[in-house]
Amino acid sequence: MHKFVFYNRRILPRSEINLPAISSAALYGKGVFTTLAIYQKTPFLWEKHWRRLNENAGKIGIDLSDFSKETVVKNLSELIKKNGISNARVRLTLFDTSASSIWKTESKIKTSLLIQTADFHTVSENLHLTVSPFQINSKSPLVNIKSCNYLENILALEDARAKGFDEAIRLNERGEIASACLANVFWIKGKTLFTPDLKTGCLAGTTREFLTELAEKNGFGILFVKENSANLISADEVFLTSSGLGIAPVAKIDQTFFKVEVSAKLQEKLKKSI
Repeated sequence: MHKFVFYNRRILPRSEINLPAISSAALYGKGVFTTLAIYQKTPFLWEKHWRRLNENAGKIGIDLSDFSKETVVKNLSELIKKNGISNARVRLTLFDTSASSIWKTESKIKTSLLIQTADFHTVSENLHLTVSPFQINSKSPLVNIKSCNYLENILALEDARAKGFDEAIRLNERGEIASACLANVFWIKGKTLFTPDLKTGCLAGTTREFLTELAEKNGFGILFVKENSANLISADEVFLTSSGLGIAPVAKIDQTFFKVEVSAKLQEKLKKSI
């Protein structure tokens, strides 16, 4: 993580940031966030990220009346300049810092904005995945919301890494493929791309959305499906997508190996579109 962050209208050293302990954000994880890529000092897919932040905030009752798309992107640009970065990843978090309805207290700020930056993750060229025992509840009120309630995702990722894997495929309560722990998942059979339908409980990722648009322009058929893990294992290729990863080809799921051909070409097309 870089030295400076933007928090509630000011750029400060990261060590000086404090979230109110008695708030809905701290007590219940009530907040939404998005992680986006910065290329050549410019936020990639900004419109898609801002749209999702607004939609997600509205669904769980976070007040964004003090924020506008123009103001937030200006704040982000100021932070990029202060940290002296050109290519990086950014997390924007909107915390509900209003008084908790259960543990009542006074609060002058209803919603707090935190913007933090860091270098991109180093991604293995041979991603090895497993199928996680941690299921996604497709009926959860938080499904398709990128909320600060991310503990299930982190526990699933830590479990996979403790077993020697880089990531894991998560299924829902019906055994349908939903996503990876921190990314969307795609697989390829012939000239067709498959990715889980949003009704499986997967997140509507911004890179997921952009990739489907890019693939369609390049002659690929796209199917949004509800399928079990056997369909994934029988695929020609598998890859993950997220703002931090871009397109990350999967070399192996448990003991099954995959080719890395079409996904590598899509990876190059994504880079050229930046």
